[in-house]
Amino acid sequence: MTDAGASASHPNCQLIDARLAAAGVPGRVQILPSAAPTAIAAAEQIGCPVAAIANSLIFADSAGQPVLILTSGAHRVDTAKVAALIGTAALKRASPDFVRQHTNQVIGGVAPIGHPQPIQTILDVDLAAFDPIWAAGGIAHAVFPISYEQLRALTGARELSVA
Repeated sequence: MTDAGASASHPNCQLIDARLAAAGVPGRVQILPSAAPTAIAAAEQIGCPVAAIANSLIFADSAGQPVLILTSGAHRVDTAKVAALIGTAALKRASPDFVRQHTNQVIGGVAPIGHPQPIQTILDVDLAAFDPIWAAGGIAHAVFPISYEQLRALTGARELSVA
């Protein structure tokens, strides 16, 4: 991996680095040798357990509003369970256009921060077992390290068991 200097040319990575710096989070965006659109691909390149990858998954609630679920790469989100916990009738996996509209990022590189407007965010409690956890840096080639507590504070996420 290379450090943030290599990511400086992409505006999404610049925005993520600026948000991390403003929050006093020491981690910075790092560029992977190749795209990592899945948790498995990211973990292999980083050299960490797949469970330490924070997948940023966008869903639409029953009112058509975005919900960002930051889940461990080791499991799938139980959408019925999470929908009930957050008080919506259902959660539906968002389309690529919906994701881009609400995050200015594309599927496979969605960061947990840096969106045009705040998004209701859920943080998988299973990620608390890892330090650091790794999140996408705004493009499919970018990641950054962060602690669970820093991620919770930075996103304002509600902590839930999502599997």
